[in-house]
Amino acid sequence: MANSAQARKRARQSIKQRAHNAGLRTAFRTAVKKVIKAVEAGDKAAAQEVFRTSTRVIDRIADKGVYHKNKAARHKSRLAAKVKAMA
Repeated sequence: MANSAQARKRARQSIKQRAHNAGLRTAFRTAVKKVIKAVEAGDKAAAQEVFRTSTRVIDRIADKGVYHKNKAARHKSRLAAKVKAMA
C-alpha cells in the first residue's frame, strides 16, 4: 500500500483513470464490431457511413493513448478493406 500522501493520491487517480480507459476500450471494440456487422449485413452505403463514424471514434481513442496509433491504423485499414471488398 502507498505510504506517502502523494503515492496515495496517485493510487486514487489511477483507479479513476483505469475505469475511464476501460470505457474507451469498450467504445473502440464496439466501433469495430459495428463496422463488421454492417459489412455482414451487405448494405455498402450503410457500411461506409458506419465506417466513417467508427474511424472518428478509433482515432480519438488512439490520440488519447489508450491504444497505440499503429493498432488503430491497423484496425482502420482492415475495416476499410472489408468495406471496399463489398460488391
